Amino acid sequence: MAETIQVPAWLFIVVAGLAIWAILEHLILPGLRFVASSSAEKLVEDVSARLHIAIRPWQRTRRRVLIERLLYDHKLQDVIAAHAKANKLPREVSSAIVERYVREIVPAFNAYLYFRIGYWLSRRVAQTLYRVRLGYVDAQGLAAIDPNATVVFVMNHRSNMDYVLAGYLAADQAALSYAVGEWARIWPLSHLIRSMGAYFVRRNSKDELYRKVLERYITMATVAGVPQAVFPEGGLTRDGRMREPRLGVLDYMLRGFRADGERDVVFIPLGINYDRVLEDRTLLRSVDPQAGRVGRARALGNTIAFVGRNLRLMLKSRWYRFGYACVNFGSPVSMRAYCRERGFDFPRLTNEERRARMAEFGAHLMNAVGGVVPVLPVPLMAAVFVRNPGRALAGLEIKAQVERLLARLDAGGAHVYVPRRDLDYALDAGLRMLTLRHLVDENDGLYTARAAETALLAYYANSIEHLLRD
Repeated sequence: MAETIQVPAWLFIVVAGLAIWAILEHLILPGLRFVASSSAEKLVEDVSARLHIAIRPWQRTRRRVLIERLLYDHKLQDVIAAHAKANKLPREVSSAIVERYVREIVPAFNAYLYFRIGYWLSRRVAQTLYRVRLGYVDAQGLAAIDPNATVVFVMNHRSNMDYVLAGYLAADQAALSYAVGEWARIWPLSHLIRSMGAYFVRRNSKDELYRKVLERYITMATVAGVPQAVFPEGGLTRDGRMREPRLGVLDYMLRGFRADGERDVVFIPLGINYDRVLEDRTLLRSVDPQAGRVGRARALGNTIAFVGRNLRLMLKSRWYRFGYACVNFGSPVSMRAYCRERGFDFPRLTNEERRARMAEFGAHLMNAVGGVVPVLPVPLMAAVFVRNPGRALAGLEIKAQVERLLARLDAGGAHVYVPRRDLDYALDAGLRMLTLRHLVDENDGLYTARAAETALLAYYANSIEHLLRD
C-alpha cells in the first residue's frame, strides 16, 4: 500500500543535489569526455595529415604527464641534488622549488584551440588591422626539410603582433611552440596562451636553478621534435634596428644535438616588417632619456584613447587599416649540414669552444633573418625623408630617390614588396600613411618631414637600413 513520506526541504535539496552530481559524474561527463577526446583525436589526425611537420607525440601528451616526465628526468634530479647540497637545504625543499618552476613553464597544447580558435582569431585580427602579405618564400628549401627534423622558426621582433602574424602564416607548416615573457602571465590570458602550446620564460632571470629547469625543458622538447618559434633578439626592437642576438634559448635547443644523431635541427629564418607598429611611440619613449616615466594607469588610458579614436573613425567610415604587414620565409639552415661543413660537433666541444661556436652561429642566423626582412612602402618612404631632413620634396623627386634606393636594395638581394606590382601605387600608399599620421606635411605638392617626428621616421627607416649598407 502506497504511503506518502514527507521529508524536510533541506534534505530533499541535498538528496537531489547528490543525485544530479552522480548522474553528471558517472553518465554525462564521461560521455562528454569520450566525445571531446574522439573529436580532438580526429582533429589532430586531420591536421597532421596536411601539415608539413606533423604534430609530435610530445605535443599530444597530457600536461600532467609532461610535468612528471620533466620532474623525474635524471639530469634534473642531479640538479635538484646539487642545489640542495650547495644551499644546505633538504632535498624536498629543492624539489618543491623545481616543481613550481616546472608547472610554470610546461604548456598544455590543445589542438582544437590552436587550429580552430587560435588560427581563426589570429587571422581575423591580422587581416582587420593590416593588409597581410606573404612575400618571399624559399619553397624549394622548405619542401626539402626532413619531416622528422625539429624545425625552429627564427625571426626578428618588431611588435607583439609578431606572434599573431607568424602563427597565422606558418599554420600550414607546423603547430608552433613559442617562448613568451612575463607580459602573458595575466589570468585568464595565461591559460589561453599555454593551451596554444606556448611556454613561459622569465627573461633576465638570474636564478641559476630556474635556468637549469628551463634549459632541460627546451632540450627535451627539441629532442622530441617539437616545432618552435624563437626571437633571438630577446625583446622588441626599441629604435627599429635589429638587436644583437641573445643565445640562451638557442643554446638550450642544441644541448642535446649530435651531428650524427637521429634527428636534425633545422632553423628557418623569418623576416617580419610593418607599415605601422602599434607600439612604435611607446618603444621609442623607452629609450628616450628625456621622456618621463609613464605609469600603468596612464598607459592604460592611452591605450583606451587609441582604441576609442579608431572606433570613432570606423563609425564615420574614415578608418584605414595600418598599411601592409609582410612575412618572408628564408632558406632553411640545417644544423647537421652546418656542423659538418665546419668540422665540429657540439657534444665534443669545451665550454669555451661552445660559446665561440654559438656566437658564430647566432651571427649567421641573424644575418639570414636580416636578409629576408621585407621592404615595405612606409619604411622605404621614411628612408627618403630621413636622408633629407627639413627639405621640401616634390613627388617626382621622391620617386627618383626611391628608385635609387630600390636599385641598391636589388643589388644587395633584398626582398621588396611592391603592392599590386605598381611602384606608383606603392609610393602613394607610403606617403598616404605618413601624411595621415602627421609625420609628413604636404603643401602645394611638396612634402616635408615634421621635425618633431624625426625619431619616428628614423624608427621605420632603421628597419631596412641594414639592407642599404654597402
